[in-house]
Amino acid sequence: MVKFALIAPTPIESIDLRCQIKPSPYEEQGVISNCYLHGNPVIFSHCGIGKVNAAHSTTLILENNEIDFLVLFGIAGAYSNADVGDVVVAQSENYGEEGVMTTKGWKSMDFTGFALLKTEVEYFNSFPMDRKLLHLAINVSKDIGLNTHAGHFITVSQCSGTLISGEIMQKRFTGLCENMEGAAVAHICAIYGVPMIEIRGISNLIGDRDMKKWNIPLAVSNCNKAVSELVRGLE
Repeated sequence: MVKFALIAPTPIESIDLRCQIKPSPYEEQGVISNCYLHGNPVIFSHCGIGKVNAAHSTTLILENNEIDFLVLFGIAGAYSNADVGDVVVAQSENYGEEGVMTTKGWKSMDFTGFALLKTEVEYFNSFPMDRKLLHLAINVSKDIGLNTHAGHFITVSQCSGTLISGEIMQKRFTGLCENMEGAAVAHICAIYGVPMIEIRGISNLIGDRDMKKWNIPLAVSNCNKAVSELVRGLE
């Protein structure tokens, strides 16, 4: 039987999915729950916001459980090519700020020659998602009528709160959206050799920050539906 790890940064981002999980998982950050979704055993946790929290929770889960697939999910801000409420699926996760600022502008870790991780391959800023999970996540999301896009996600420490800062970050990896956890989770999954996918709901378009234009409940609802269908599809 397939065993999943499901990780969301905050309880707000998992509220609809948790209604389907039995027994109901803990809401507290960093607490790991053993439960079931659509009859499949799942390990569930809220990792908290940011790269360190995300890496810590992922490490605890993978050190202490045999996991077949890991799904990171939540909300994100879109640079372009997606609207509020759309579902986005990561083709890759990219550290958006690791690198060096030079007189010719920002350069990624490739420029330094220092890989962030060396396994059979070298990882500098970019971590690809599992292709099987990618295609299945796109298909099941579209099958239930959700507007779904695939692209490159960018993980930041400082969210883009202006149109100019968003444009700068988007250009670094031709980004579809940004978040604060994904690359760290992908990094840990690459260390442990665990297939991963990331699914997010778009809560806002990146520009000059105006939360009146955001729709977090819609983003959460659609993202949670997509995750639920993904788990169902991998039964």
